This record gives sequence, C-alpha cells and structure tokens, in this order.
Amino acid sequence: MSERQATVQRDTLETQIGVSVKIDGSGQGVFDTGLPFLEHMLDQVARHGMMDIEVNAKGDLHIDAHHTVEDIGITLGQAIGQAVSDKRGIRRYGHAYVPLDEALSRVVIDFSGRPGLEYHASYPRARIGDFDVDLLHEFFQGFSNHALVTLHIDCLRGDNAHHVAETIFKAFGRAMRMALDADPAMGDMLPSTKGSL
Repeated sequence: MSERQATVQRDTLETQIGVSVKIDGSGQGVFDTGLPFLEHMLDQVARHGMMDIEVNAKGDLHIDAHHTVEDIGITLGQAIGQAVSDKRGIRRYGHAYVPLDEALSRVVIDFSGRPGLEYHASYPRARIGDFDVDLLHEFFQGFSNHALVTLHIDCLRGDNAHHVAETIFKAFGRAMRMALDADPAMGDMLPSTKGSL
C-alpha cells in the first residue's frame, strides 16, 4: 500500500481544527485542543491504533466544549477517510474488546462508505473532571458521518466513568487498526462485491 496519510483543516465561525494522520505510523499523538481529557482519549486511539495523529484545535470553549469536540470528530473522520483512499487491499472490518479493571467495551467498525453509528454506553456520572461525557457521542457521530464508516460501540459493563471512556477509545483504536491493515489474501482487490466503497 502507498503511504496513507492526510492533513485536513476545517474552519468555521465556531472552531478552527487542523488534523494530520498517518495510518501506518508508530502510535504517536500530538494534541493541542484545550481539552485535556479528550487529548488523553485521542492518545489512546493513536497508541492502540498504531497511527500518528496530530490535532490542533481552537474553539468557543468559553461557551462549552460541544462544538470543539464534535468538530474534532468531524475533522479526524475526514482525515482518516482521505488517508484510506480507495480502500483496496484493506481488511475493511475490525473489532476489539478492551477491559480496564471492571469496565469492558466492544467496538466494531466497517469502512463501508456508509455512515452509521450505534452507540450504547452509560456512564455512572455526567462529568469526568470538567468534561461532559455526553460529548463523546457527538465525537463518534461526527467521526462516523465524515469517515463514512459504520461504527458500533458498546460498553458491556463499567462502574467508573473514566474506565468506561478509556475502554471505548482503546477499542476504537484497535478496531481501526484491524480494519485498515493490509489483507494478504485480498491483494489489491476491493473488499466489496459492489465494486466500490
């Protein structure tokens, strides 16, 4: 596969987001978003997905974090989508179960060309530090809509909100890594009978 990387800049009246991704990376993350908890989660995606991710974001955090978190999800989705290119030779499907102490989450992803999110996670409290856990759904909705992936996220159990979120993001990274790996049996074929994804 050729080098799979992309840089996307997305500017609106609410946010200015720059994202660079290298799918076949070394698990390095560089983040400047003003949202330390989200940066910690994105670092899990980079490390467990073995991709290099850089995110620079300026948003209207004086209002709240909603626009910034959603727009980071959108822009990361656009960058991943561009980096994957025509999807020839990839496994297409990926899945992962990840535990962290009492918490266990499962993420399944399909680089289908069709956006869809099934998100089933409940948190024992509304905030992790000062981060609103409702925004995690917005992040994944933005990502799936713009990466054009079908994404199923299920937290199977968990009593600690931080553990729940961390298992989801680790599983998300590992599922993407599986889906985007080269499939030796596929060669240069497109993993679809439709002829396009």
